[in-house]
Amino acid sequence: MDLFSYQAEREKGANAPLAARMRPETLDELVGQEDVVGPGTLLRRAIEADRLMSAIFYGPPGTGKTTLARLIAKYTRSAFVTLNAVTAGVADVRRVVDEARERLGMYGQRTTLFIDEIHRFNKAQQDALLPHVEEGLIILIGATTENPYFEINKALLSRSQVFTLRPLSPAHLRQIAKRALTDPDRGLGALPLEVTEEALDHWIRFAEGDARRLLGALELAALTTPPDENGKIVLTREVAEASIQRRAVVYDRSGDSHYDTISAFIKSIRGSDPDAALLWLAKMLEAGEDPVFIARRLVILASEDVGNADPQGLVVATAAFQAVQWLGMPEGRIPLAQAVTYLACAPKSNASYMALEKALSDVRRGVSLTVPPHLRDANYPGARELGHGKGYRYPHDYPGHWVEQSYLPPGMKPPGYYRPSDQGYERIIRRRAAARRKNAAGTPEVEEDR
Repeated sequence: MDLFSYQAEREKGANAPLAARMRPETLDELVGQEDVVGPGTLLRRAIEADRLMSAIFYGPPGTGKTTLARLIAKYTRSAFVTLNAVTAGVADVRRVVDEARERLGMYGQRTTLFIDEIHRFNKAQQDALLPHVEEGLIILIGATTENPYFEINKALLSRSQVFTLRPLSPAHLRQIAKRALTDPDRGLGALPLEVTEEALDHWIRFAEGDARRLLGALELAALTTPPDENGKIVLTREVAEASIQRRAVVYDRSGDSHYDTISAFIKSIRGSDPDAALLWLAKMLEAGEDPVFIARRLVILASEDVGNADPQGLVVATAAFQAVQWLGMPEGRIPLAQAVTYLACAPKSNASYMALEKALSDVRRGVSLTVPPHLRDANYPGARELGHGKGYRYPHDYPGHWVEQSYLPPGMKPPGYYRPSDQGYERIIRRRAAARRKNAAGTPEVEEDR
Protein backbone atom coordinates (compact mmCIF):
# COMPACT_ATOMS: atom_id res chain seq x y z
CA MET A 1 0.00 0.00 0.00
CA ASP A 2 1.49 3.41 -1.02
CA LEU A 3 1.28 6.67 0.92
CA PHE A 4 -1.79 7.86 -0.97
CA SER A 5 -3.69 4.61 -0.42
CA TYR A 6 -2.76 4.68 3.26
CA GLN A 7 -4.00 8.24 3.67
CA ALA A 8 -7.24 7.40 1.83
CA GLU A 9 -7.84 4.50 4.16
CA ARG A 10 -7.19 6.72 7.18
CA GLU A 11 -9.65 9.33 5.94
CA LYS A 12 -12.19 6.64 5.13
CA GLY A 13 -11.92 5.32 8.69
CA ALA A 14 -12.23 8.77 10.21
CA ASN A 15 -15.37 9.48 8.19
CA ALA A 16 -16.96 6.11 8.86
CA PRO A 17 -20.12 6.08 11.01
CA LEU A 18 -19.64 5.65 14.75
CA ALA A 19 -21.13 2.14 14.60
CA ALA A 20 -18.45 1.10 12.09
CA ARG A 21 -15.61 2.74 14.05
CA MET A 22 -16.70 1.08 17.29
CA ARG A 23 -16.80 -2.45 15.90
CA PRO A 24 -14.92 -4.78 18.31
CA GLU A 25 -11.40 -5.59 17.21
CA THR A 26 -11.10 -8.76 19.32
CA LEU A 27 -13.50 -11.39 20.58
CA ASP A 28 -12.96 -10.09 24.12
CA GLU A 29 -14.31 -6.69 23.05
CA LEU A 30 -17.52 -8.21 21.75
CA VAL A 31 -20.52 -7.31 23.93
CA GLY A 32 -23.51 -9.63 24.13
CA GLN A 33 -24.22 -13.01 22.52
CA GLU A 34 -22.32 -14.81 25.29
CA ASP A 35 -24.33 -17.98 24.73
CA VAL A 36 -23.16 -18.04 21.09
CA VAL A 37 -19.60 -16.72 21.16
CA GLY A 38 -18.72 -16.34 24.84
CA PRO A 39 -15.64 -18.02 26.36
CA GLY A 40 -15.82 -21.80 26.09
CA THR A 41 -18.60 -21.92 23.51
CA LEU A 42 -18.36 -24.09 20.41
CA LEU A 43 -18.14 -21.10 18.06
CA ARG A 44 -15.54 -19.29 20.18
CA ARG A 45 -13.32 -22.37 20.33
CA ALA A 46 -13.66 -22.93 16.59
CA ILE A 47 -12.74 -19.31 15.78
CA GLU A 48 -9.74 -19.22 18.12
CA ALA A 49 -8.48 -22.56 16.81
CA ASP A 50 -9.11 -21.51 13.20
CA ARG A 51 -11.23 -24.65 12.74
CA LEU A 52 -14.48 -22.99 11.76
CA MET A 53 -16.85 -24.91 9.50
CA SER A 54 -19.58 -23.32 7.38
CA ALA A 55 -22.00 -21.30 9.50
CA ILE A 56 -25.09 -19.12 9.22
CA PHE A 57 -25.49 -16.17 11.59
CA TYR A 58 -29.20 -15.43 12.00
CA GLY A 59 -30.62 -12.51 13.93
CA PRO A 60 -32.18 -9.04 13.76
CA PRO A 61 -30.20 -5.98 12.63
CA GLY A 62 -27.50 -4.61 14.90
CA THR A 63 -26.86 -7.78 16.89
CA GLY A 64 -23.32 -8.47 15.66
CA LYS A 65 -23.56 -10.75 12.62
CA THR A 66 -21.20 -8.72 10.43
CA THR A 67 -18.98 -7.97 13.41
CA LEU A 68 -18.55 -11.68 14.03
CA ALA A 69 -17.64 -12.21 10.39
CA ARG A 70 -15.03 -9.44 10.54
CA LEU A 71 -13.53 -10.96 13.69
CA ILE A 72 -13.33 -14.35 11.99
CA ALA A 73 -11.41 -12.64 9.17
CA LYS A 74 -8.85 -11.45 11.72
CA TYR A 75 -8.46 -14.82 13.42
CA THR A 76 -8.38 -17.12 10.40
CA ARG A 77 -5.37 -17.96 8.26
CA SER A 78 -7.63 -18.66 5.28
CA ALA A 79 -8.29 -16.07 2.61
CA PHE A 80 -11.35 -14.07 3.62
CA VAL A 81 -13.61 -12.94 0.77
CA THR A 82 -16.80 -10.89 1.11
CA LEU A 83 -19.88 -10.76 -1.11
CA ASN A 84 -23.15 -8.93 -0.62
CA ALA A 85 -26.10 -10.97 -1.85
CA VAL A 86 -27.93 -7.81 -2.95
CA THR A 87 -25.36 -6.98 -5.63
CA ALA A 88 -23.62 -10.31 -6.29
CA GLY A 89 -24.71 -12.84 -8.91
CA VAL A 90 -23.82 -16.37 -10.03
CA ALA A 91 -20.86 -14.99 -12.01
CA ASP A 92 -19.41 -13.49 -8.82
CA VAL A 93 -19.82 -16.81 -7.01
CA ARG A 94 -18.04 -18.65 -9.84
CA ARG A 95 -15.21 -16.12 -9.81
CA VAL A 96 -14.73 -16.62 -6.05
CA VAL A 97 -14.80 -20.40 -6.52
CA ASP A 98 -12.19 -20.27 -9.31
CA GLU A 99 -9.92 -18.06 -7.21
CA ALA A 100 -10.40 -20.35 -4.21
CA ARG A 101 -9.44 -23.40 -6.24
CA GLU A 102 -6.34 -21.65 -7.59
CA ARG A 103 -5.39 -20.42 -4.11
CA LEU A 104 -5.73 -23.91 -2.64
CA GLY A 105 -3.73 -25.51 -5.44
CA MET A 106 -0.87 -22.98 -5.46
CA TYR A 107 -0.57 -22.05 -1.78
CA GLY A 108 -2.57 -24.69 0.09
CA GLN A 109 -4.72 -21.90 1.54
CA ARG A 110 -8.45 -22.37 2.05
CA THR A 111 -11.02 -19.64 1.39
CA THR A 112 -13.66 -18.33 3.78
CA LEU A 113 -16.52 -16.64 1.94
CA PHE A 114 -18.73 -14.24 3.88
CA ILE A 115 -22.09 -13.49 2.24
CA ASP A 116 -24.06 -10.70 3.85
CA GLU A 117 -27.85 -10.92 3.51
CA ILE A 118 -27.54 -14.45 2.15
CA HIS A 119 -31.33 -14.85 2.18
CA ARG A 120 -31.36 -12.64 -0.92
CA PHE A 121 -29.53 -15.28 -2.94
CA ASN A 122 -32.00 -17.13 -5.15
CA LYS A 123 -32.05 -20.92 -5.56
CA ALA A 124 -29.67 -20.89 -8.55
CA GLN A 125 -27.11 -18.78 -6.66
CA GLN A 126 -27.34 -21.01 -3.60
CA ASP A 127 -27.05 -24.13 -5.75
CA ALA A 128 -23.88 -22.71 -7.32
CA LEU A 129 -22.29 -22.65 -3.86
CA LEU A 130 -23.42 -26.07 -2.71
CA PRO A 131 -20.84 -28.45 -4.29
CA HIS A 132 -17.91 -26.25 -3.26
CA VAL A 133 -19.11 -25.99 0.33
CA GLU A 134 -19.70 -29.74 0.35
CA GLU A 135 -16.17 -30.57 -0.85
CA GLY A 136 -14.64 -28.10 1.62
CA LEU A 137 -13.16 -25.78 -1.00
CA ILE A 138 -15.06 -22.89 0.58
CA ILE A 139 -15.96 -22.23 4.20
CA LEU A 140 -19.26 -20.35 3.98
CA ILE A 141 -20.24 -17.70 6.52
CA GLY A 142 -23.70 -16.32 5.86
CA ALA A 143 -25.50 -13.51 7.66
CA THR A 144 -29.27 -13.12 7.49
CA THR A 145 -32.11 -11.34 9.23
CA GLU A 146 -34.60 -13.88 7.83
CA ASN A 147 -35.25 -17.34 9.19
CA PRO A 148 -32.68 -19.55 7.40
CA TYR A 149 -35.00 -22.55 7.67
CA PHE A 150 -37.38 -20.69 5.36
CA GLU A 151 -34.95 -18.84 3.10
CA ILE A 152 -31.94 -21.10 2.56
CA ASN A 153 -31.84 -24.35 0.59
CA LYS A 154 -32.10 -27.39 2.83
CA ALA A 155 -29.04 -28.97 1.23
CA LEU A 156 -26.89 -25.91 1.94
CA LEU A 157 -28.39 -25.52 5.41
CA SER A 158 -27.62 -29.13 6.31
CA ARG A 159 -23.93 -28.45 5.65
CA SER A 160 -23.86 -25.35 7.88
CA GLN A 161 -24.16 -24.69 11.58
CA VAL A 162 -26.87 -22.13 12.38
CA PHE A 163 -26.12 -19.67 15.18
CA THR A 164 -29.00 -17.50 16.39
CA LEU A 165 -28.11 -14.02 17.64
CA ARG A 166 -30.61 -12.32 19.95
CA PRO A 167 -31.39 -8.60 20.34
CA LEU A 168 -28.92 -7.04 22.75
CA SER A 169 -30.10 -6.52 26.30
CA PRO A 170 -30.41 -3.02 27.83
CA ALA A 171 -27.32 -3.74 29.94
CA HIS A 172 -25.31 -4.62 26.83
CA LEU A 173 -26.53 -1.52 24.99
CA ARG A 174 -25.57 0.66 27.96
CA GLN A 175 -22.08 -0.85 27.96
CA ILE A 176 -21.71 -0.20 24.23
CA ALA A 177 -22.95 3.39 24.57
CA LYS A 178 -20.59 4.21 27.43
CA ARG A 179 -17.65 2.72 25.57
CA ALA A 180 -18.45 4.92 22.57
CA LEU A 181 -18.82 8.01 24.76
CA THR A 182 -15.46 7.50 26.48
CA ASP A 183 -13.25 6.19 23.66
CA PRO A 184 -11.22 9.21 22.41
CA ASP A 185 -9.83 7.49 19.31
CA ARG A 186 -12.68 5.57 17.73
CA GLY A 187 -15.58 7.00 19.70
CA LEU A 188 -16.82 10.38 20.94
CA GLY A 189 -14.51 10.67 23.95
CA ALA A 190 -12.65 13.64 22.49
CA LEU A 191 -15.84 15.74 22.45
CA PRO A 192 -16.92 17.79 25.52
CA LEU A 193 -20.05 15.68 25.99
CA GLU A 194 -22.36 15.56 28.99
CA VAL A 195 -25.07 12.89 28.69
CA THR A 196 -27.96 12.68 31.13
CA GLU A 197 -29.15 9.27 32.34
CA GLU A 198 -32.64 10.08 31.03
CA ALA A 199 -31.22 10.56 27.54
CA LEU A 200 -29.25 7.31 27.73
CA ASP A 201 -32.32 5.43 28.99
CA HIS A 202 -34.37 6.78 26.09
CA TRP A 203 -31.81 5.71 23.47
CA ILE A 204 -31.52 2.25 24.98
CA ARG A 205 -35.28 1.75 25.12
CA PHE A 206 -35.94 2.86 21.56
CA ALA A 207 -32.92 1.06 20.08
CA GLU A 208 -34.78 -2.21 20.80
CA GLY A 209 -31.66 -4.36 21.02
CA ASP A 210 -29.99 -2.83 17.93
CA ALA A 211 -26.48 -1.52 18.66
CA ARG A 212 -26.16 0.13 15.25
CA ARG A 213 -29.35 2.09 15.80
CA LEU A 214 -28.21 3.15 19.27
CA LEU A 215 -24.80 4.39 18.09
CA GLY A 216 -26.31 6.13 15.06
CA ALA A 217 -28.67 8.13 17.28
CA LEU A 218 -25.89 8.90 19.74
CA GLU A 219 -23.59 10.19 17.00
CA LEU A 220 -26.33 12.29 15.41
CA ALA A 221 -27.12 13.92 18.74
CA ALA A 222 -23.47 14.59 19.56
CA LEU A 223 -22.61 16.12 16.18
CA THR A 224 -25.71 18.30 15.79
CA THR A 225 -26.13 19.71 19.31
CA PRO A 226 -24.39 23.08 19.77
CA PRO A 227 -22.25 23.64 22.89
CA ASP A 228 -23.71 25.65 25.76
CA GLU A 229 -22.13 28.81 27.20
CA ASN A 230 -19.59 26.64 29.07
CA GLY A 231 -18.54 24.83 25.91
CA LYS A 232 -20.30 21.61 26.93
CA ILE A 233 -22.41 19.57 24.52
CA VAL A 234 -25.26 18.55 26.81
CA LEU A 235 -27.35 15.64 25.55
CA THR A 236 -30.71 15.73 27.33
CA ARG A 237 -33.84 13.60 27.06
CA GLU A 238 -35.27 16.11 24.56
CA VAL A 239 -32.17 15.80 22.37
CA ALA A 240 -32.39 12.01 22.55
CA GLU A 241 -36.05 12.04 21.52
CA ALA A 242 -35.22 14.14 18.47
CA SER A 243 -32.29 11.97 17.42
CA ILE A 244 -34.05 8.59 17.45
CA GLN A 245 -37.37 8.59 15.69
CA ARG A 246 -40.19 6.08 15.98
CA ARG A 247 -39.07 2.80 14.53
CA ALA A 248 -41.06 1.04 11.83
CA VAL A 249 -42.62 -2.21 13.01
CA VAL A 250 -40.40 -5.12 11.95
CA TYR A 251 -42.82 -7.38 10.12
CA ASP A 252 -42.73 -9.34 6.89
CA ARG A 253 -46.14 -10.59 5.85
CA SER A 254 -44.61 -13.62 4.14
CA GLY A 255 -41.71 -14.29 6.46
CA ASP A 256 -40.57 -15.25 9.93
CA SER A 257 -41.99 -12.29 11.82
CA HIS A 258 -45.44 -12.95 10.36
CA TYR A 259 -45.55 -16.51 11.67
CA ASP A 260 -43.98 -15.66 15.03
CA THR A 261 -46.38 -12.78 15.67
CA ILE A 262 -49.57 -14.65 14.77
CA SER A 263 -48.31 -17.52 16.94
CA ALA A 264 -47.81 -15.19 19.91
CA PHE A 265 -51.25 -13.66 19.24
CA ILE A 266 -53.08 -17.01 19.24
CA LYS A 267 -51.17 -18.31 22.26
CA SER A 268 -51.98 -15.14 24.22
CA ILE A 269 -55.71 -15.61 23.61
CA ARG A 270 -55.48 -19.32 24.40
CA GLY A 271 -53.65 -18.37 27.60
CA SER A 272 -56.42 -15.90 28.57
CA ASP A 273 -54.22 -12.77 28.46
CA PRO A 274 -56.24 -10.03 26.71
CA ASP A 275 -53.53 -7.38 27.14
CA ALA A 276 -50.85 -9.45 25.41
CA ALA A 277 -53.32 -10.43 22.68
CA LEU A 278 -54.17 -6.77 22.03
CA LEU A 279 -50.48 -5.88 21.86
CA TRP A 280 -49.82 -8.49 19.15
CA LEU A 281 -53.01 -7.44 17.37
CA ALA A 282 -51.80 -3.83 17.39
CA LYS A 283 -48.41 -4.88 15.99
CA MET A 284 -50.04 -6.75 13.12
CA LEU A 285 -52.46 -3.95 12.29
CA GLU A 286 -49.75 -1.29 12.45
CA ALA A 287 -47.53 -3.40 10.17
CA GLY A 288 -50.30 -3.73 7.57
CA GLU A 289 -51.34 -7.34 8.14
CA ASP A 290 -54.53 -8.36 6.32
CA PRO A 291 -57.33 -7.93 8.93
CA VAL A 292 -59.36 -10.67 7.23
CA PHE A 293 -56.49 -13.09 7.89
CA ILE A 294 -56.56 -12.12 11.58
CA ALA A 295 -60.35 -12.51 11.74
CA ARG A 296 -60.16 -15.92 10.08
CA ARG A 297 -57.70 -17.10 12.72
CA LEU A 298 -60.06 -15.89 15.44
CA VAL A 299 -62.87 -18.01 14.00
CA ILE A 300 -60.61 -21.07 14.07
CA LEU A 301 -59.51 -20.33 17.63
CA ALA A 302 -63.11 -19.83 18.79
CA SER A 303 -63.84 -23.47 17.93
CA GLU A 304 -60.45 -25.00 18.65
CA ASP A 305 -59.61 -23.38 21.99
CA VAL A 306 -62.87 -21.98 23.39
CA GLY A 307 -65.27 -24.51 21.93
CA ASN A 308 -68.34 -25.50 23.90
CA ALA A 309 -66.99 -23.92 27.09
CA ASP A 310 -68.53 -20.78 25.56
CA PRO A 311 -70.41 -21.49 22.32
CA GLN A 312 -71.04 -17.76 22.00
CA GLY A 313 -67.34 -17.33 21.21
CA LEU A 314 -67.82 -18.72 17.70
CA VAL A 315 -70.75 -16.36 17.19
CA VAL A 316 -68.65 -13.36 18.25
CA ALA A 317 -65.68 -14.42 16.11
CA THR A 318 -67.84 -15.04 13.03
CA ALA A 319 -69.58 -11.71 13.50
CA ALA A 320 -66.18 -9.98 13.74
CA PHE A 321 -65.05 -11.75 10.56
CA GLN A 322 -68.12 -10.47 8.70
CA ALA A 323 -67.79 -6.99 10.20
CA VAL A 324 -64.18 -6.68 9.05
CA GLN A 325 -65.23 -7.63 5.51
CA TRP A 326 -68.07 -5.10 5.53
CA LEU A 327 -66.26 -2.24 7.23
CA GLY A 328 -62.68 -2.54 6.02
CA MET A 329 -59.97 -0.60 7.82
CA PRO A 330 -59.46 1.34 9.98
CA GLU A 331 -62.95 0.76 11.49
CA GLY A 332 -62.55 -3.02 11.23
CA ARG A 333 -60.01 -2.92 14.06
CA ILE A 334 -62.85 -2.21 16.54
CA PRO A 335 -64.80 -5.49 16.13
CA LEU A 336 -61.45 -7.29 15.98
CA ALA A 337 -60.57 -5.87 19.39
CA GLN A 338 -63.99 -6.87 20.76
CA ALA A 339 -63.60 -10.44 19.51
CA VAL A 340 -60.02 -10.70 20.81
CA THR A 341 -60.91 -9.54 24.31
CA TYR A 342 -64.06 -11.72 24.43
CA LEU A 343 -62.20 -14.86 23.36
CA ALA A 344 -59.22 -14.16 25.64
CA CYS A 345 -61.53 -13.81 28.66
CA ALA A 346 -63.81 -16.74 27.75
CA PRO A 347 -63.52 -20.15 29.45
CA LYS A 348 -61.41 -22.52 27.39
CA SER A 349 -61.92 -26.06 26.13
CA ASN A 350 -60.41 -27.96 23.23
CA ALA A 351 -62.56 -31.05 23.92
CA SER A 352 -64.54 -30.88 20.67
CA TYR A 353 -61.39 -30.35 18.59
CA MET A 354 -59.56 -33.22 20.29
CA ALA A 355 -62.64 -35.44 19.90
CA LEU A 356 -62.55 -34.92 16.13
CA GLU A 357 -58.83 -35.67 16.01
CA LYS A 358 -59.42 -38.98 17.78
CA ALA A 359 -62.26 -39.88 15.42
CA LEU A 360 -60.10 -39.00 12.40
CA SER A 361 -57.33 -41.16 13.77
CA ASP A 362 -59.71 -44.15 14.00
CA VAL A 363 -60.98 -43.56 10.46
CA ARG A 364 -57.43 -43.34 9.09
CA ARG A 365 -56.35 -46.55 10.78
CA GLY A 366 -59.23 -48.40 9.12
CA VAL A 367 -61.97 -49.08 11.68
CA SER A 368 -65.17 -50.48 10.19
CA LEU A 369 -67.45 -47.67 9.00
CA THR A 370 -70.43 -49.74 7.91
CA VAL A 371 -73.68 -47.91 8.63
CA PRO A 372 -75.98 -50.18 10.73
CA PRO A 373 -79.39 -51.03 9.13
CA HIS A 374 -81.50 -49.03 11.61
CA LEU A 375 -79.58 -45.82 10.74
CA ARG A 376 -79.73 -46.19 6.98
CA ASP A 377 -81.89 -43.99 4.76
CA ALA A 378 -85.40 -45.43 4.48
CA ASN A 379 -86.96 -42.65 2.40
CA TYR A 380 -86.78 -44.21 -1.06
CA PRO A 381 -88.86 -47.00 -2.60
CA GLY A 382 -87.61 -50.45 -1.67
CA ALA A 383 -85.53 -49.24 1.29
CA ARG A 384 -87.86 -50.85 3.81
CA GLU A 385 -87.66 -54.18 2.00
CA LEU A 386 -83.89 -53.97 2.38
CA GLY A 387 -84.31 -53.54 6.11
CA HIS A 388 -83.23 -49.91 6.15
CA GLY A 389 -84.50 -48.03 9.17
CA LYS A 390 -85.83 -51.15 10.85
CA GLY A 391 -85.54 -50.86 14.64
CA TYR A 392 -84.75 -47.15 14.62
CA ARG A 393 -86.10 -45.33 17.67
CA TYR A 394 -87.21 -41.75 17.03
CA PRO A 395 -85.85 -39.75 20.03
CA HIS A 396 -88.68 -37.18 20.00
CA ASP A 397 -91.15 -39.95 20.83
CA TYR A 398 -89.46 -40.57 24.18
CA PRO A 399 -89.29 -38.63 27.48
CA GLY A 400 -86.61 -35.98 27.42
CA HIS A 401 -86.34 -36.47 23.62
CA TRP A 402 -83.73 -39.15 24.19
CA VAL A 403 -83.65 -42.93 24.00
CA GLU A 404 -80.87 -45.43 24.44
CA GLN A 405 -79.69 -46.87 21.11
CA SER A 406 -76.38 -47.27 19.26
CA TYR A 407 -75.37 -44.84 16.52
CA LEU A 408 -72.00 -46.49 15.87
CA PRO A 409 -70.96 -49.08 13.27
CA PRO A 410 -72.01 -52.63 14.21
CA GLY A 411 -69.92 -54.14 16.99
CA MET A 412 -68.04 -50.93 17.78
CA LYS A 413 -67.81 -50.08 21.46
CA PRO A 414 -68.41 -46.46 22.55
CA PRO A 415 -65.03 -44.81 21.90
CA GLY A 416 -65.55 -41.82 24.19
CA TYR A 417 -64.14 -39.28 21.78
CA TYR A 418 -65.87 -36.26 23.27
CA ARG A 419 -65.12 -35.69 26.93
CA PRO A 420 -66.64 -32.37 27.98
CA SER A 421 -64.47 -30.34 30.31
CA ASP A 422 -65.60 -28.69 33.54
CA GLN A 423 -65.21 -25.20 32.03
CA GLY A 424 -68.07 -22.77 31.36
CA TYR A 425 -71.10 -24.08 29.49
CA GLU A 426 -69.34 -27.37 28.84
CA ARG A 427 -69.84 -28.17 32.50
CA ILE A 428 -73.59 -28.32 31.78
CA ILE A 429 -73.00 -30.51 28.72
CA ARG A 430 -70.90 -32.82 30.88
CA ARG A 431 -73.65 -33.05 33.49
CA ARG A 432 -76.25 -33.89 30.85
CA ALA A 433 -74.03 -36.60 29.37
CA ALA A 434 -73.53 -38.11 32.82
CA ALA A 435 -77.28 -38.12 33.44
CA ARG A 436 -77.91 -39.96 30.17
CA ARG A 437 -75.27 -42.54 30.99
CA LYS A 438 -77.05 -43.20 34.29
CA ASN A 439 -80.38 -43.55 32.50
CA ALA A 440 -78.85 -45.94 29.99
CA ALA A 441 -77.56 -48.06 32.88
CA GLY A 442 -81.09 -48.34 34.25
CA THR A 443 -80.66 -45.96 37.18
CA PRO A 444 -83.47 -43.51 38.06
CA GLU A 445 -83.81 -40.64 35.62
CA VAL A 446 -81.86 -37.52 36.59
CA GLU A 447 -83.42 -34.17 35.82
CA GLU A 448 -81.46 -32.40 33.08
CA ASP A 449 -80.11 -28.87 33.27
CA ARG A 450 -82.08 -26.58 31.02
